[in-house]
Amino acid sequence: MARFVHDNFLAARVHPRQNPDAFKQYSERYGAPWTPTILLLDADGVEHHRIEGFLPTDDFLAQLMLGRARIGFDQAQWAEAERRFREIVEQLPNTDAAAEALYWAGVSPYKATGNPASLKATGQAFKGRYQDTPWAKKASVWT
Repeated sequence: MARFVHDNFLAARVHPRQNPDAFKQYSERYGAPWTPTILLLDADGVEHHRIEGFLPTDDFLAQLMLGRARIGFDQAQWAEAERRFREIVEQLPNTDAAAEALYWAGVSPYKATGNPASLKATGQAFKGRYQDTPWAKKASVWT
């Protein structure tokens, strides 16, 4: 976990008791009402994903990976975003983030090409896994 964070993010920590002024400033700026709140920001400080509360290791890692993929998606780096979303589904398929990652992995190539084939394939994929998730319901219109 520490290696993944070190290799992929510039981590900053603001502790509410050790740095109360900084904590107040950032919690107000980013609307962080609870600790821990992990924000995935781009180089300009724009938030792309947030994690609130503690999670088991695999779920936390999947959420970090999801945030990294969302940054690529939000910056129109479609192929990179798709690759990162698919990594979550392949490497951490039993996490809550996997269903969301599968959904966005189908949207990414559509955004790149306008070809709905990836949406249809994703809708079909949800028939075999993650059927009881909100993401499967959202993708159900694609089949």
